[in-house]
Amino acid sequence: MLDKVDAVQADTAAKPSWTGFVRYLHITPRAFLPMRAMPEVTLVAGKGIEGDRYMIGREEGFYSHKPEEGRQVTLFELETLIALKRDANIELGAHEHRRNVTVEGVPLNHLVGQRFWLGETLLEATRLSIPCRHIEEITGKAIFDALINRSGLNCKIIRGGVVKIGDIVRNAA
Repeated sequence: MLDKVDAVQADTAAKPSWTGFVRYLHITPRAFLPMRAMPEVTLVAGKGIEGDRYMIGREEGFYSHKPEEGRQVTLFELETLIALKRDANIELGAHEHRRNVTVEGVPLNHLVGQRFWLGETLLEATRLSIPCRHIEEITGKAIFDALINRSGLNCKIIRGGVVKIGDIVRNAA
């Protein structure tokens, strides 16, 4: 019977609840350039982040030859940086993982297909990020294996706006 859920169960089912925070923001205008820390960034619905390498219409990122609507903004968990140090003795800074937004308290791996608020912006999680060897080339750190299943989240921007360090991240449901 666990494979069938009736309407009453669906309406009364517990909805996941969490609240997190934006801890770091980074962009870079071109592939291979260092990520720049920003106090705030502007997300443009359906396009990307102003000034970032993957903004649709001006792509200059490493993977720009593989355009993807669902990669308009990328997120990474602060908890992963802590776990890398604890479990693999790898120190990775928030500017080194190459994702745009580092969050704390947000269950990124569980958000695929879900919408959530990042400050005043509304995002839709499209897929988990996949680690690549390119990041090892840039950082000089053997982090590929350690980042499997914890390499962040790709999202589409549904409603744009300004995101600032310290903004709340919350479920849209």
